[in-house]
Amino acid sequence: MTETTAPNSTVEKKVASVKGVTNLFQTKWINTNLLFFLYLAFLAVGYIAYGHWTDKTLRSINKTQNELKDLQYEYKTVKSEVMKLSEENEVLKKAAPLGLHISNEVPKRLQAMKTKKESGN
Repeated sequence: MTETTAPNSTVEKKVASVKGVTNLFQTKWINTNLLFFLYLAFLAVGYIAYGHWTDKTLRSINKTQNELKDLQYEYKTVKSEVMKLSEENEVLKKAAPLGLHISNEVPKRLQAMKTKKESGN
């Protein structure tokens, strides 16, 4: 008797488990948990959207950082060119074709003459 009851009990367990799975997907159970499924779907969509938004933001940040580096390099290049062009020798070279040169004479000081109106008399 024990030999025949053992196979029947395993078969009964399998049948019970199949019935449990079948009961799990009945329309009544699905209808009662529909809001929970919608909540899970909303969370999944939100999670995916947040991932896309994060990727877009990171790409924007990286693009801005690269543009900033390029502008910094350009600033340093222009600044060094201006420093080079503002040296005295470079200024003299640029002014020579215009007929401008450094004067060897000592500069003269100009004095303003006071008039009667300024002196208060």
